[in-house]
Parts: sequence; C-alpha cells; structure tokens
Amino acid sequence: MASGAADVSPLFGLLTLVLLLAVFVSLLMVRLRQSLLVGYFLCGILMANSGVPEWLGMDTKGAIIPQLAELGIVLLMFTLGVEFSIRELHHLWRLALFGGGLQVIITAGVAGGIAACLGRPWEESLLIGVVFALSSTAVSLKSFQDQGISASPGAKTALGIALFQDILVIGLFLILPALLGSSEMPMFQQVGIALLKGMAFLVGAALLGRFGINPLLHAVAKTRSRELFTLTIIGMSAGVAFAGGALELSLALGAFAGGLMVSESIYSHRIMSDILPFKDLFLTIFFVSVGLMIDMKQVLDHWWVILLGTSVIFLFKFLTVFAVARILRLPLRPALLAAASLSSIGEFSLVLIQKSQQFRAFEPWLEQMILVCTALGMALIPASMLSMTPLSLWLERKGWFRNKRTTPAVMTLSSSIKNLEDHAIICGYGPVGQTLHQALLHAGIDCVIVDLNADTVCDLKKRGHLVLFGDITHPEALALTKIKKARLIAFTFPHVGVTSKAIPQVLSENPEILILARAKFSSEALDLTLMGAKVIHDEQESSIAMVEQGLCAYEKKFL
Repeated sequence: MASGAADVSPLFGLLTLVLLLAVFVSLLMVRLRQSLLVGYFLCGILMANSGVPEWLGMDTKGAIIPQLAELGIVLLMFTLGVEFSIRELHHLWRLALFGGGLQVIITAGVAGGIAACLGRPWEESLLIGVVFALSSTAVSLKSFQDQGISASPGAKTALGIALFQDILVIGLFLILPALLGSSEMPMFQQVGIALLKGMAFLVGAALLGRFGINPLLHAVAKTRSRELFTLTIIGMSAGVAFAGGALELSLALGAFAGGLMVSESIYSHRIMSDILPFKDLFLTIFFVSVGLMIDMKQVLDHWWVILLGTSVIFLFKFLTVFAVARILRLPLRPALLAAASLSSIGEFSLVLIQKSQQFRAFEPWLEQMILVCTALGMALIPASMLSMTPLSLWLERKGWFRNKRTTPAVMTLSSSIKNLEDHAIICGYGPVGQTLHQALLHAGIDCVIVDLNADTVCDLKKRGHLVLFGDITHPEALALTKIKKARLIAFTFPHVGVTSKAIPQVLSENPEILILARAKFSSEALDLTLMGAKVIHDEQESSIAMVEQGLCAYEKKFL
C-alpha cells in the first residue's frame, strides 16, 4: 500500500469502499428491477472474496463494520417502532393474530422440528424455526407499492402477517439471552424476568412519550428549526436505545421503544422523513456486513445443500402463506400475491442470527444457507409477484380454485392516507388553505393537509382530518401524501422558495398532476408558471379586486 494511504483513517477508507461499491452495484440492481437489499449483499460478497480491501490494507473482519452495522440495526428497530401503529393493529388484529400466528406456528414448527431431528438442542431449534418463519417486510411492501396495489387485500394480508412477525421479533429480543445464554438460574425464571422487564420498559417508554417526549417535540417544532428537530429525534432515539442496553434489554429493544414513544403522535411522519436517510445509510452497511459473512468456499462446498434448501424454504413458505390466506377467505389472486411476497427469509432473521452469535454460534453450513437463502429469496420476490397474475388466471381456467368472499377484516378497514386515490394535497393551512379545504370537502373530494404548525396539526387531527406534520420539500414527506395517486396539489402560501423547490419533485412523481401556487410578484409568478404551475398572482388578483370595488363606489355616477 502506498505510504500516503497509510495516513487515511481505516474507518474512512473502508466506509468509502463500501459506499462506492454499493452505488455501482445498486445501479445494476435498478436496471435489473431487483431489490437494492440484494445489491448490498453482493457488495459484501465482492468485498469478502475479491481481496481488494486487504490489498488496500483494510481489515473487513475487524470491529469497524460490525459496529456500524449495529447502528443500522438500532435505526431499523427505531423506524419499526415509529411505523408500529396500535390503530393499524386494531384493524388488522384478525389477520395478525390468526393469519400471522398460524403461518409462524406451521413454518417454525416444521423448520424447528427438522433441526431437533438433526440433534440440535430444543432452544436452538426454536430459534432456527423462528428465523425461517420470518419474512422480509421491507421487500414485500415495497413490491406491492411498485405494482401500485399497496391498498389491495393481498397487501393488507401480508401486512397483518408481517405485524405478527414484528411483535414476535420484539419478544425474542427480550428472551434471547435467557434462551441461549448460560446462567445458574432456571431458564423459565430468566424468561419470565426478561419479559417483565421488557414490558415494564415499553410501558415506561410509552408514558414518557406521552407526558415527556411529545411536549418536548412540540416545543422544538415551534422553533421551526429543521436542524434542531432532527437533532432532538436522533438524541432521543440514541438515549432510549442506550437505556435499553444499560438495563440489559439490548440496544435494539431500546431503539424500538424510542420509536414507539412517538408512533401515535402527530410528529411520526415528520420523524420518518427526517430519520430515513440515516436509516438507509446504516442499513446499507448492515446488509454489506451480512454479505461479508458469506464464505464462498463454504457455499461452493455445500452448493447443492444450499440451493436445495433455498428452493424448499421458498416453496414451503409460499404454500404455507397461501394456505393461511385461503383459510382467511382471501380470493385466489390476492392470496397468491401475499404468498409470493412473504416467501423469503427476512432482514430480522439476519438480525437474530447476528445477535445469537453472541451466545451460541450456528453450524457454518447452516449459517451460510440462511444467508444465501435470504439473498436469493429477496431477489426472487419481485419476479414471483409479477408471475402471480398469469398463474391465477391459469388456475381459474383449470377450475382448481374458486374465489371466496373476501374476509371482513380486509374489507372493513378504516379510510386512511394509504388508501387514497384522486385526492387533493393542501400545503399550508392558513386562511387560503382553510377556504380551499372547506370547498373541496363540500364537493366530496378527499384531502391531505401538510403543515408545519404543530397546533394546527393537533387541531385538525382531533377533528378527524387527514393531516401530516411535515416539510413538503422532503421526498419522504411527499411520498407519504400518496402524490402519485393525487390529482391536485395546492401550495397555499406565497413562499416561492419552498414552492419552487417542491415542484420538480412533485412533477417527477406525478407529471399529470395539477399544481396550484401563489406568488406575490410578477417575476415570481413567471418563474413558477415556467416550472409548470398554475399561479395565483397576489398583486394581480388584489388589483382586479380593488378595481372592481373601486368602480362600485362610482356605479351610480356612471349610470
């Protein structure tokens, strides 16, 4: 290695190599219409087996990458807590409890039973069963979104099953030390204590969120400082995660509790839009670190076992979820879509494997099979979902399945932003926004309001309106408004800087949408018009109104 390179920090050098390689491999995945998570796996495999990091004097087996990957897990669990909705669970409880419970019992029972027959201890067999039962929620829901059917019965069924799996993961994080660790205390007593500590911690976090964190966020939001709001969120999540680790409940559970504290607050959407870039960065490193664990020599030595195991797992999980969906009276095509979306092993399976290594190591060939199976399964999901429509048509022509009545649990879901189509987005809720909102509601048009005034958002939420606390210039906040399905977006404030920043993002997502905007001056109105907006020029409209009112004063004289 060159002498100049010796002055480069190993952290910076390795992180640079990871990110650059991730960019190029991800571009290839986008061209192939594959999940980016698969690309991150490939980055890790290339780094582990190419010899380039060693040639540059970098240690891929050291503590740097695992430590950064730990941050990825923390942020993943935090966003899971933010996205975890008690209201959503209330609507999907039947799908989550019966559908998710049945799927996990069948899959974990079979996989764990096979592990027990091969001589593995019962607690390890239980963990193996759960690892194989979990699915990739991220890839599943993203595939539904890419096909434009995220509000379909199949997507709701997949979401319900995924919710149950997420709850199961949280429970496993609590009992994992008692399950695999070594202690003189009886295991069941350890499990009971761990569950009690975990429940007390989550309840305490919920109370803290309601009576402590939310008022703090409210005060921060009033400052209108984006930097301070982001700093508060990161500091809060790190603090609660640290508290979970200090209480021997794991950083991951602490991060989940931090997200849970604000999951039902008006700030959840704003938090998601602010934290997503950080989560994506560290999750990239997490999946690259998993790719680094894949030993190509082990894979080549046991390639037939790994390939056979991957095929059997994918097919078995597909048939299990399909059977569960049909038991829940889901029609053929949605049942097939739900089954295809949940057929792979998920990202939380990898998290459990990494956590379990601290207490008990898996057999090398089994660990490699799980890692490769996860990568291949995630890669197969988008293509397998696309093939479900022709498969359902072929099966219906054969008369093998008859459509059943859709389960009421799916059909009676409450209206939410996720289900909107052909709606209007109102940015800002001042006098103009209020007037427009009332007029659209009177005409029977659904509206989503986006505002940065916390008091306004609280009031609108209490009155039952669809409202987001967020910055419309953030791509994540824009996506939460279902911009691709909207017909109208109105910028009801005359801040041209904000509007001109948001318009290109709006048009890139929905080129056919009607954009209404306000401008104070002629030059601003011209700029916004050239960008594609229909502009309400304040000076011009005020001039017209003033001329009309002024002429009315002399109406009798002219007559």
